[in-house]
Amino acid sequence: MALTPDDVVTKQFQHVRFKEGFDPDEVDDFLDEIVVEWRKTIAENDELKAKVAALESGSAASATPAAPVEAAPVAEAAPEQSAPVAESSAAPAAASAGIIELAQRLHDEHVAEGIAQRDQLISEAQSQATSIVAEAEARGREELERLNKERGVLEARITELRNFERDYRTQLRSWMEGKLRDLETTATSSGATPVSAIGL
Repeated sequence: MALTPDDVVTKQFQHVRFKEGFDPDEVDDFLDEIVVEWRKTIAENDELKAKVAALESGSAASATPAAPVEAAPVAEAAPEQSAPVAESSAAPAAASAGIIELAQRLHDEHVAEGIAQRDQLISEAQSQATSIVAEAEARGREELERLNKERGVLEARITELRNFERDYRTQLRSWMEGKLRDLETTATSSGATPVSAIGL
């Protein structure tokens, strides 16, 4: 299917998010210029085709036997005129090819720019993810070291408290045993009957 100027005018593009692009107004203005030039080229092409058709029909009518003398000049004039027509019809075709080539180049540039931006975004996201993971791992190690230190301090404190408890119990037992001995010694020296002998 051939591309027409109306196809260019009615072409809709999707809006792209999360990245910068060209100004839509500038793109529309440029496409309008392309459409104007393209329509001029098509009009010139149609006009030249009509002239060629008229020349061909005129040369066919003059080639009848009723006017053999006039056939030669017309036949000679036709090749002279057909050469410029061919050259001028080649010019619009070349212009159309140039416009198509320009549009294709712009398309390729947009695609390449999109691919480059996509790759850049992916690489930035990957590097950011790597740095986040590394930072989280470092924080985890630091927190684990801190907890291990706190555990060591608490274990040392527990050991210290257990030793204190053992020493305190030992000292308390010794003190109580000493007091009981003192009590028994006092009771014996006074001649009183020990409490154990009374049966209480």
